[in-house]
Amino acid sequence: MQTRTPFTTLALADAPVVTAPDGSAVRPLAGLAGGGMATFRLEAGQVAAAVIHRTVEEIWFVTEGRGDLWRRQGDREEVTALQAGLCLTIPVGTAFQFRAAAGEGVTIVAVTMPPWPGPDEAVPVEGPWATA
Repeated sequence: MQTRTPFTTLALADAPVVTAPDGSAVRPLAGLAGGGMATFRLEAGQVAAAVIHRTVEEIWFVTEGRGDLWRRQGDREEVTALQAGLCLTIPVGTAFQFRAAAGEGVTIVAVTMPPWPGPDEAVPVEGPWATA
């Protein structure tokens, strides 16, 4: 007999708010064996710590607000303006840091593959922006 994965249903309002290793406010949502989903939020003017993930990659979709995302892979480095409706990737081994605009926060829905393994996944690195 095949083992079945149970259904998961979770309203955003019922998801706990935890602090990510980068300092952003995270609401972990549903997940399966191949990946997990969460929302990330920075309030106006906040800056997340720069990190690199050991084993996971992410797909981000900005749902509201504005900000900036810095990404670096080897010699390639860029800053992307974040705004609602933008989708982007953070491949394994990419150093990254994000910040909210001075006048408004930014909210992102992220899918992490594989699922987030724990706080040791994110390794601090030097980024372009100072954190408070």
